[in-house]
Amino acid sequence: MKTLRIGIADYGQMKERTLAIARGDYRPARGEPTVWFTSIESFAKVLSERNRELLTLIAEEKPDSLTELAALSGRNKSNLSRTLKTMARHGLVELEKGQSGRLIPQVPYHQVTLDVSLLPGTKSATRTSAP
Repeated sequence: MKTLRIGIADYGQMKERTLAIARGDYRPARGEPTVWFTSIESFAKVLSERNRELLTLIAEEKPDSLTELAALSGRNKSNLSRTLKTMARHGLVELEKGQSGRLIPQVPYHQVTLDVSLLPGTKSATRTSAP
């Protein structure tokens, strides 16, 4: 089972970490988050109950296009497209190009692990959720 590890950090922390990695001053340890959100609220919006249901639908039905997914989910195709692009930016969905330029949604992970520091300077607590 593939797991996506997600962290929460404010913009300044993410920028500082990214620059340190680029300079070679910091090398992420194995198991550290690979995807970052600026707040728990932004994470919750992207991985809302409705969006987790969408991920489950994609994983189970394996639609061949966004049009097919729109029909299966009952969602408007343009809203669905916007949601999937947001999820793709965070690694939760992959949008593969199919025949005639169709986008084929795929779910690359079966589980998400969220690391959240409760106090500054302390080791992260870990919470897990599955779609």
